[in-house]
Amino acid sequence: MIIGAGFAGLEAARRLSRTEAEVLLVDRRNFHTFTPLLYQVATAGLEPDSIVKPVRSILRRAPNVRFVMADVASIDLARRQLQTSAGKVRYDYLIVATGSAVNYFGQESLSRWALPLKDLDDAIALRSHVLASFEAAALERDREARRRLTTVVVCGGGPTGVELAGALQELKQHVLRRDFPELALSEDSARVVLLEAADALLPGFPSSLQDAAARQLREIGVDVRLGSPVTGAGEAGVRLASGEVIPAGTVVWVAGVLGAGPEGLDLSGRARRARVEPTLQLTDAPEVLVAGDLAYLEDGGRALPMMAPVAIQEGRAAAENVLRLIRGESPRPFRYKDRGLMATIGRTRAVAFLPPLCLSGPPAWLVWLAVHLFWLIGFRNKFLVLVDWAWNYLLYEQGSRVIAGPARPRGAKEAGEARITNS
Repeated sequence: MIIGAGFAGLEAARRLSRTEAEVLLVDRRNFHTFTPLLYQVATAGLEPDSIVKPVRSILRRAPNVRFVMADVASIDLARRQLQTSAGKVRYDYLIVATGSAVNYFGQESLSRWALPLKDLDDAIALRSHVLASFEAAALERDREARRRLTTVVVCGGGPTGVELAGALQELKQHVLRRDFPELALSEDSARVVLLEAADALLPGFPSSLQDAAARQLREIGVDVRLGSPVTGAGEAGVRLASGEVIPAGTVVWVAGVLGAGPEGLDLSGRARRARVEPTLQLTDAPEVLVAGDLAYLEDGGRALPMMAPVAIQEGRAAAENVLRLIRGESPRPFRYKDRGLMATIGRTRAVAFLPPLCLSGPPAWLVWLAVHLFWLIGFRNKFLVLVDWAWNYLLYEQGSRVIAGPARPRGAKEAGEARITNS
């Protein structure tokens, strides 16, 4: 049994395909999402279906792997049984790869007012909210209200926050400025603000690349504020620990994640993750292995990060150890091979740490493009993403500017309150 069709679960299923194992993969969605490109869906750079692929399509040539779309509510470790929305299911060996959820650090106002960016629904909702805010601003006669509606605050200076802030700024500069000539957008009237509680962006990157990322963001007009922890959010915007309130129509929270596991697992590891042995097994239930964001495993005294490259390697290792257990062999400890870190900032702007190389600017940007295109699943998706990237780059145009679903921004006038004028 494998729970979760994210990077870890899918990699485990693929490794177990065409082996002696009978595999059942369970996920509450019927598709796999390439989450590193969610921010491009959120900023209208890519169509949603270009970064997802149906699980059944991916596993079509794996005759020993079956897929069931269902929610897993709990795990009974003693009975080796799962309680799912499709009924109870027994297992011999289990790989849990259920990923992570947004961590608001106990701040209720943030969970209520800030938009997350964790899955495809979040990306579509964020895109709709930003575009609806600009539409509302186009009907607003008060200058300060327009300024607030067109200001976006991104909370969190990790790779997602950096990439999202850069993409939002370029969306505003190159696309929305032309779409909304009546707003006369300027750096003062419409801002993208990136807030980070620490003294540097991109934790885990070399300091030279942290500085380079902040410099490149500021060069394209992003208001980068370091050492600025957020203490709350509301209809007016966000509140900082200093007491300052930044008026904003859109607040995005990408500052942390927590492990997301079903009931029955001990999630006492840091960030609510499951502590595992070096072999990725649970100490009290060696037939259960945990991989991906949910697994808490230290390497050199530090917990492995909750990132896609770690998840892919852990998923593969967990599958290998299941096969070894089936054959009566001893499982092997997991060793993470660090391939490096990278983040894109905008057109020809990025940073990449490929030990021992530190790249910045166009070379890092080209490496980022190649790596993400390589890891994207499916030829169709690779082709669509490549075409969209080329279209956006050559024409300064992002085609997926669609408002889907209810997206009335905070502070916008109700229908009937706004009046169309010639001024």
